[in-house]
Amino acid sequence: RNMSSAGPEGRKKMRECEGLIDSLVYYIQGAIADHEPNDKATENCVCILHNLSYQLELELPESYVQSIYMQRRNVSSSDKTPGCFGTRSRKVKERQQDTPLPEEKSTPKGVESLWHSTLIRIYLSLIAKSTRNYTQEASLGALQNLTAGTGPMPFAVARTVVQKANGLPSIRAMLHASHPAVKKTAVSLLRNLSRNTSLQSDIAREVLPDLVSILPECVPGSDVACETTASICYTLFNLTQSSPHNARLLLSAHGLPKVIAVSMNDSNMFSKASRAASVLLYSLWSHTDLHSAYKK
Repeated sequence: RNMSSAGPEGRKKMRECEGLIDSLVYYIQGAIADHEPNDKATENCVCILHNLSYQLELELPESYVQSIYMQRRNVSSSDKTPGCFGTRSRKVKERQQDTPLPEEKSTPKGVESLWHSTLIRIYLSLIAKSTRNYTQEASLGALQNLTAGTGPMPFAVARTVVQKANGLPSIRAMLHASHPAVKKTAVSLLRNLSRNTSLQSDIAREVLPDLVSILPECVPGSDVACETTASICYTLFNLTQSSPHNARLLLSAHGLPKVIAVSMNDSNMFSKASRAASVLLYSLWSHTDLHSAYKK
């Protein structure tokens, strides 16, 4: 677990170690099957997998890049930028979202397991069944890592989480966790998921009222709470930017007074949370048909 957080070279060596990832996955599967999701060894295994999934898309061996990103050959050479992600333009992002991954292997080996639907479902199962904060946070964090990029893999993982594995109810429950780091990671994962336009209606229906309910009434004092609040605002921004329906949903959940309150920062430092709330307010105002409702 300590070695897995030793940086890019450490992650590379551990991903290449034959049988290591397979053994970790095998152990966790056994723990879940035996109804023992709270033992320390399971926590350690999940934390290792969490660390090994960090920047996975950028650090994949060339052989995987070729097979996973074959479909990107259609992107014009003028769009290319270094790394696997490709350009961040909206047009290409939308194209990536519509491009399926090659068919999943039924028995993944080694590094292939890190983004496979089997492990995604294991993470969701641990989020729902474990009561250990570190296990919950690491499971959420692994999914956050896997959905962080802009290539086909993160969007495919996001679709699996939301639509194929019905993961939103488990993630939604973590929004109300008492442990600040668990809540922060759950919100960060939702922020990643909400970038996928094809999933936004599902996410808004399932979790938008919960996101509004955990928004504070003012700018929070601690750094973790401030980052969590900023992530909530950016998630709501993603969900409402091009959807008047979702903006109205935010309004009916009594979110507007909270967002306004967070945007009003009296301190000299313009906090992340206040900035994010201001961006959200600016976006909400672009729905001109809602102006009269906003004014009320």
